[in-house]
Amino acid sequence: MPSFDITSEVNSMEVENAINQAKKELVNRFDFKGSKAEIILEKNEIKLTAENKFKMTALHEIVIGKLAKRNISLKNVDKGEPDFSPLGHARQVIKIKQGIESVVAKEITQFIRDSKSKVTTQILGDQIRVTGKSRDDLQEVMTAVRTHEFPVDVGFGNFRD
Repeated sequence: MPSFDITSEVNSMEVENAINQAKKELVNRFDFKGSKAEIILEKNEIKLTAENKFKMTALHEIVIGKLAKRNISLKNVDKGEPDFSPLGHARQVIKIKQGIESVVAKEITQFIRDSKSKVTTQILGDQIRVTGKSRDDLQEVMTAVRTHEFPVDVGFGNFRD
């Protein structure tokens, strides 16, 4: 039976390239000369530190701008709230979401069921497998999922005939 998987993956190399570009801009920007602002990438987290609220806002804009330029969907970027210490130092953690969370997966499968398509869905960890009797049914589901707005960026893969 034909099937495909609905996934939500972020290319880690593109994230790394975006962070490297942001670090280069940080070094060259005049308003960050002599400051202790830094950007650290750890697996699926980007840690920002700056001296004050103004610099944290600018640092956040640099990182988000570089991620957007590298075609990383901002739906998969979880921007945490910045923490400000009494001394004025600021920290912020930006998380990159990999895979589809169970709540969102249930929302997607419910949307597919509500569309009255002749397919079955199955949640497999952080992805959803859609199976149908014909390719046309699967393509119909693909277009419906593409046009609907979900909290994560969805992609399709592993198409089997």
